[in-house]
Amino acid sequence: MTAVAPTALAPVRQKLSADEVLMRIGVVLVGCFLLLAVVLPIWALLKKAFEDKSGNFVGLANIEQFFATPSLATSAMNSVFIALVSTVLCVGLAFVYAYGLMRTCLPGRGFFRIVSQIPLLAPSLLPAISLVYLFGNQGFATWLLFGHSIYGPIGIVIGEVFWTFPHALIIVTTALAIADARHFEAAQSLKASEWRIFMTVTLPGIRYGLISATFVVFVLVITDFGVPKVIGEQYNVLATDIYKQVIGQQNFQMGAVVGLVLLTPAVIAFFIDRIAQRRQTALLSARAVPLIPKPNKTVDWAFFAICSVIAAMIIIVLAVAFIASIAKFWPYDLTPSLKNYNFDMMDGGGWESYRNSLTMSALTAVIGTAVIFTGAYLLEKTTRFSAPRSIVRFLTLLPLAVPGLVLGLGFIFFFNDKDNPLNFIYGTMAILVLCTIGHFYSVAHLTATTALKQIDPEFETVSSSLKVPIYKTFLFVTLPVCLPAVLEIAMYLFVNAMTTVSAVVFLYSPKTTLASIAVLNMDDAGDVAPAAAMAIMIFMTSAVVRILYTIATGSFLRRAQAWRRR
Repeated sequence: MTAVAPTALAPVRQKLSADEVLMRIGVVLVGCFLLLAVVLPIWALLKKAFEDKSGNFVGLANIEQFFATPSLATSAMNSVFIALVSTVLCVGLAFVYAYGLMRTCLPGRGFFRIVSQIPLLAPSLLPAISLVYLFGNQGFATWLLFGHSIYGPIGIVIGEVFWTFPHALIIVTTALAIADARHFEAAQSLKASEWRIFMTVTLPGIRYGLISATFVVFVLVITDFGVPKVIGEQYNVLATDIYKQVIGQQNFQMGAVVGLVLLTPAVIAFFIDRIAQRRQTALLSARAVPLIPKPNKTVDWAFFAICSVIAAMIIIVLAVAFIASIAKFWPYDLTPSLKNYNFDMMDGGGWESYRNSLTMSALTAVIGTAVIFTGAYLLEKTTRFSAPRSIVRFLTLLPLAVPGLVLGLGFIFFFNDKDNPLNFIYGTMAILVLCTIGHFYSVAHLTATTALKQIDPEFETVSSSLKVPIYKTFLFVTLPVCLPAVLEIAMYLFVNAMTTVSAVVFLYSPKTTLASIAVLNMDDAGDVAPAAAMAIMIFMTSAVVRILYTIATGSFLRRAQAWRRR
């Protein structure tokens, strides 16, 4: 009898359960959504930048024409200059303000926190309109500019600093909130001066937060459309050049090239920021001692004075817009009147625009929250399937590097193509909702992912062992536990949908004009006071919804999250 050589056992492939199949399908669907909302529009824009008006490939001819056009090249340099100056001023002010909030015993800390978030609730057009009323041709504070005009780089920088200030403050405040008191005690025991402690302990500890804030502000400023459109006049920047090329001259190829140029610094800043975040190491160990500020009257009141000045500037900008909106005739007759709120009698927008914004914001909040949170859950909880998950994870972060103006322009090229089967949604509310969700996807996704990472994976393991379908675990365990994050995502999407301008400025139709677009159109038509009134309506709506959300969800969340207090 001949011996039979032993053979290696073939690996046994485990059969996928119904839950695993369902979750993998879900991951693919999330990837398809991001392809539709971000990737394909950007691809359409890039493609258009290398074509002529007939759709023929022309290589780098359009880009060469861009740099050969003096006005466009000047706009690029202007954009970089404005972004650099605004970033330095904004991050510097945000650092001082955040230091006062987190590292001193500042009186009225709660008040200063609330005031600092005001710009988040208003479109970027609002500070520009206020600056016109303050320092413009009929302004009452023009003497503060010492003969210089507010129209141009000065006005753009001031407006951008106002608008981006809370974005930088949130990042820097978070960085300053993490500190180990032992490091400061060690430095003090070595007789180090306060300045040396600041330079060798405080700044190194928050350097990555400062880097992130710097790149976030830089990208926001260089891609913002609202402020330079209202107050820039003849000082052209890339964001306004896109608008002029596409809307004014119908030159879509050159508009695509300007969009490509605008996309480049945003992408570079995004990747530098990601690299910096990867290099960041944990500042708090298990034995860390939280840093608690000690009262120091001189320091505390000094920062109170500084923060009061910054807070006063924010309040003044908002107050001027409000007063201008209710004044009969600025600045000669400030008698209160609601005539500027009769939007149906104004050029460029009516109350229908405001109702459209409410509808679009509500749809964005509901649909966006459902898609983003479910997508984050699928990416976190799906087992194996590593390659597709990695691709989709990358796509979830891609919107961070894509300016809203560029994304909106890409939507034109992709969805307005007659060969696209989805062409029917162009000019409808659906395309506005889709673009807005895509534009703000990344931040909401990161919020959802952070909340999901705090949940023990054992929940899914136990559910699987008990034969509980994954959708029941999601609905009755994961969703209630992450409810605070879910509601915060919905609020984030609603407010940003109300205030956004750049992402939707190319996509609206006469039937889907939004409130923020109405502000732009009324300002273009010379109805500046009604434009201020509509901007105030946007702010008031965002503020009221935020307050109602806090009140309505307070007791509900205390009951739903009672398990956390056990």
